[in-house]
Amino acid sequence: MKVLDIGCGWGGMALYLHRTCGVDVTGITLSKEQLGVARQRAHDAGVSDHVRFELIDYRDMRGRFDRIVSVGMFEHVGVPYYREFFRCCHNLLTDDGVMLLHTIGRMGKPSYTDAFTRKYIFPGGYIPALSEIVKESEPNRLMVTDVEALRLHYAMTTRAWYERCRQHRAEIEALYDARFFRMWTLYLAGATAAFENGGMLVYQIQYARDRRTLPITRDYMAEAEARLNASSA
Repeated sequence: MKVLDIGCGWGGMALYLHRTCGVDVTGITLSKEQLGVARQRAHDAGVSDHVRFELIDYRDMRGRFDRIVSVGMFEHVGVPYYREFFRCCHNLLTDDGVMLLHTIGRMGKPSYTDAFTRKYIFPGGYIPALSEIVKESEPNRLMVTDVEALRLHYAMTTRAWYERCRQHRAEIEALYDARFFRMWTLYLAGATAAFENGGMLVYQIQYARDRRTLPITRDYMAEAEARLNASSA
């Protein structure tokens, strides 16, 4: 099975998928720094023949893949390009292919990125509403087969990051400076508040080109998770 990881970051997802599922993965990124680290990690694990990383835009990618996964990248696509993103994903999937899109999202209607985050944290970033995502995927003949709303999971993550930053304040300030530490912890505190009490959450949206590709109930997801947990115990 061939998997495409769009926005592969430092390679963790691709390496995990190969290690646990035995699939061949191609990870793509626009960061030379991420590319170097990801390739080194694959080399060190001895899996470079099965886990490959490329410096390429998803719009320039060619080939067909049985599965596509994209985690934490959609927030940087930009609303005007959503339809093109899904068009490319449709064309990169095999006829019985399946895609999972994992993105931070907002509850309720579309909104805007606050000025602080836009200027200091994620320039050009935007958190979509579910309606914005589905609206632009529909014209590309991608069928929504499952939607999962992770309501509190990311709050736990940002709170853990906040606490670990505070614990390593001296190291962070030595690496950067005190201003960076204040800026980053302010962002993490605000993000935690947004995920715990505000309008932010994480969406996992599954797409398929053929309605018959997947089992007709969701039991297979829990069964697969149980197998993975048992194998890693």
